[in-house]
Amino acid sequence: MATTERPPSTSRLRTWMLEGLSDMGKGGGHTGPHAEPEPPHQGQRWWRVMCLTGVDYFSTLGYQPGIAALAAGLLSPVATVVLVVVTLAGALPVYRRVAEESPHGEGSIAMLERLLSFWQGKLFVLTLLGFAATDFLITITLSAADASTHLVENPHLSEALHGKQMLITLFLVALLGAVFLKGFLEAIGVAVALVGVYLALNLVVVITGLWHVVTAGHVITDWSSALTTQHGNVFAMIGVALIVFPKLALGLSGFETGVAVMPHVKGGPDDTEQRPAGRIRDTKKLLTTAALIMSCFLIATSFITTLLIPEKEFEEGGDANGRALAYLAHAYLGNAFGTVYDVSTIAILWFAGASAMAGLLNLMPRYLPRYGMAPHWARAVRPMVIVFTLVAFLVTWIFDADVDQQGGAYATGVLVLISSAAIAVTIAARKAGQRGWTLTFAVISAVFLYTTVVNVIERPDGVKIGACFIAGIMLVSLLSRLARAFELRVTSVSLDPLAERFIRDLASRKMRFIANEPDRRDKAEYRDKIEQIRADNDLPEQEDFVFVEVTVTDPSEFEAGLTVRGEVLHDRYRVLTLESASIPNALAALLLHIRDATGRTPHIYFEWTEGNPFANFLRFFLFGQGEVAPVTREVLREAEPDRERRPRVHAG
Repeated sequence: MATTERPPSTSRLRTWMLEGLSDMGKGGGHTGPHAEPEPPHQGQRWWRVMCLTGVDYFSTLGYQPGIAALAAGLLSPVATVVLVVVTLAGALPVYRRVAEESPHGEGSIAMLERLLSFWQGKLFVLTLLGFAATDFLITITLSAADASTHLVENPHLSEALHGKQMLITLFLVALLGAVFLKGFLEAIGVAVALVGVYLALNLVVVITGLWHVVTAGHVITDWSSALTTQHGNVFAMIGVALIVFPKLALGLSGFETGVAVMPHVKGGPDDTEQRPAGRIRDTKKLLTTAALIMSCFLIATSFITTLLIPEKEFEEGGDANGRALAYLAHAYLGNAFGTVYDVSTIAILWFAGASAMAGLLNLMPRYLPRYGMAPHWARAVRPMVIVFTLVAFLVTWIFDADVDQQGGAYATGVLVLISSAAIAVTIAARKAGQRGWTLTFAVISAVFLYTTVVNVIERPDGVKIGACFIAGIMLVSLLSRLARAFELRVTSVSLDPLAERFIRDLASRKMRFIANEPDRRDKAEYRDKIEQIRADNDLPEQEDFVFVEVTVTDPSEFEAGLTVRGEVLHDRYRVLTLESASIPNALAALLLHIRDATGRTPHIYFEWTEGNPFANFLRFFLFGQGEVAPVTREVLREAEPDRERRPRVHAG
């Protein structure tokens, strides 16, 4: 009796882990767990998408007032006003311009990528990706740490959960990873509900806090007297506020996310894929409204927390550390309201981590697979979720699940991205001949670069973490590129009418091609090449050949389509010309295409490359040319395992 073998569980696990791998990145599409944009004209209203950005941006109210109080002390409201001015006069205009320049959600990194080519462009983008990874991963770990702080410090739970903040933070990070492993679909409706409830509760806390400040008149008097005693005059206060401003840079987070969610914004009826004017207009509304709401809350919350909370409570171990507004909610509105506030804060902070994870899963596949700088499995969501979750565990452990310690790393990631965006729009304005905007954006760039440098000097943890991410991305990218060096990476092959005619003519006899490096392209070059190939391979004179010439474009590119054009030179020699990032890959793709189109096995003839084989391989790896004959054969071997069907490679 025959029995049916059940596939091993490891096979099922592998299939589940790599689900959707073959569909990732096709057509240059956006990859990720929920990355497909809304269908044209069927997106979401801009204010709903704003809530999606808001789970990251608005959730910083959970910890920003406490961090501001620790950084600036009594000057927290003044320093926050400086932050708001920089937000509205600096970051907002920059990202409104980014929305114009990259309306499909590519963001400032793509703008800078277009300005640089070859390996320097790739390395620059990889560096920015390192800081972006810092931003998003620290968002996950910091948000989870602050959510656990709100949980542990809740009066109803403080005794039971005391000393377990690390475990709770790790559990929240693991829960986030588990959700993405199961399959996370971005739910804008959930974001709207979370943001609506959270902002409403914060509004209640702010109004209550302002009422207590106004009714207890001595509070303002005591604060102003202490300010005058410490700093002397208004100018000294502003000067100190400018100095401590970089420590408050967390309040600038969310703008990059705001641009990334552009594909979900419903466009106008006249929008086109090339110029979605309605989407750009509504995204600008989104960015402006979010910035205005956040600015009002930042000023109000920094004011009431500074005036109503004792300074020692902000410090490590204090009841307001990492949860200043929750402290006020419990103190002035009771533990019942405070618990509701804690639940809302925990939910939005956790969802901010979900937004950051989604950002990571959307950002990395946009670049690394296209560069050939990611392992093949990195195109699938679930393996990357595991990688990012494990890294988040490590970061949480390194920073001991402490909100204050992670603030520097988070601010560094945010500031580097905003600085790069400011530089990108400065260059874009200069190219457009807009002198006024060029000068304005240049000044904004200088402000953010100064802020970034000061933040790095004062809190080097951020740049250290960023450097670790950059080094990791660079190492993995290099190893991946080496491992995939012999991969057939031509996405499509198209022939012009003359090239097709050459192939049809050859199909009735032996299909012989000569790989030729174009030089003078005169009659003598082609005549001498044919004679040499015949002599090296002992071929009869009546054999017919077609030359194939590849011009290397940008060797740092990994995948691209191939266009083949036919030429007849000197009324005698037939030549197929191609442009590609790699000579061997282009030749292998052409040969396989010809075989499939004609059903016949093509032959191609090479000269051996002179010089050291290792040096020639490095030339191929970095510049797309070098050991052409053996590499072409190896690419063909990997692409076509059946030796009988494989195009023939000859070298003499």
